[in-house]
Amino acid sequence: MNGSQNWADEPPLQRVRMIIRKKSFPRGALIGNPSDGYFGKTMALTFTNFCAEVILYETPDLEIIPNTRDHSVFGSMAALADDVRMAGYYGGIRLLKAAVKRFHDHVVENGIGLHDRNFTLRYRSDIPHLVGLAGSSAIIVACLRALMEFYGVRIPKPQLANLALSAERDELGISAGLQDRVAQVYQGVVFMDFDRGLMESRGYGKYEEIDAGRLPPVYIAYRTDLSEVSDVAHKKLRFRFEQGDAKLLDAVRFWADLTVRFREAMSKGDKAGMARLMNANFDKRAETYPISEGNMRMVTAARSVGASAKFTGSGGAIIGTYEDDAMYARLVKKLAPMGIEVLKPAVAEPVRED
Repeated sequence: MNGSQNWADEPPLQRVRMIIRKKSFPRGALIGNPSDGYFGKTMALTFTNFCAEVILYETPDLEIIPNTRDHSVFGSMAALADDVRMAGYYGGIRLLKAAVKRFHDHVVENGIGLHDRNFTLRYRSDIPHLVGLAGSSAIIVACLRALMEFYGVRIPKPQLANLALSAERDELGISAGLQDRVAQVYQGVVFMDFDRGLMESRGYGKYEEIDAGRLPPVYIAYRTDLSEVSDVAHKKLRFRFEQGDAKLLDAVRFWADLTVRFREAMSKGDKAGMARLMNANFDKRAETYPISEGNMRMVTAARSVGASAKFTGSGGAIIGTYEDDAMYARLVKKLAPMGIEVLKPAVAEPVRED
């Protein structure tokens, strides 16, 4: 889903009386990842430079309209191969179907009555695909928000994040953690403690809004010629965790501790300390499992100009801090020839519950 994508057929929407539009934003993991799937602690931000948007309107039948991401006609085998390499094998329709299915299960399990009107769903997204910015979960969160408004159902934020995760994990068999969905449901900057006791007793952790104004200057960079399916990395880590891999368990504790120390550094305005902690997060990750050559070059190049650098997710994009505009300019100049886009994330406003 690279690049802006327009609705395939806008004019009919002008004749629809009720149109619901809901957005969700990409996530950048600041610190602690990937300990979120293993009772750890993380901090992440959501930013508005890109978005996934779902539109819902009432229709006689329930229909999900394909996006250009879901196309199956190609000019050649080479074109098909390029499309798969950059966008994977699956489009967004399966994400919407999974979200609707889990929403349906939720209301049935909780005895919530719904009206019997049908709807049509459409979606679009310009979140760079398969680079670790949580583009898939953004589509699901936007869809769930649209369904909640259409049916007048309120789902508290912790449960909504769980519902979004279950759409991917339970319905689609995708290995993932809660961090992305919590960050996208809450928005802004969120500290997440996935304490085992809390997770096992009530099903969700402790989530705290953090003042984004305390962040140092942050950049995000992503490769335009590299895509990796995060599910593969997550499944490997999950297997090692379940096998009690001592090296991984030690890393999880290390990443969780970094998150606590990062929050303390934020409260003190210790920019150098935050940069060191972000670098340490990636360095421990590189010690724990292999990093691809392309990803390693991206991190090394960013650090060569003085910026800190770590993964935003599972690879393909990095996040870090920089000192000033001069360093940011050097960062852009260094990464541009490598096919890497750099941006300053505009942090999303936190979501307030009614």
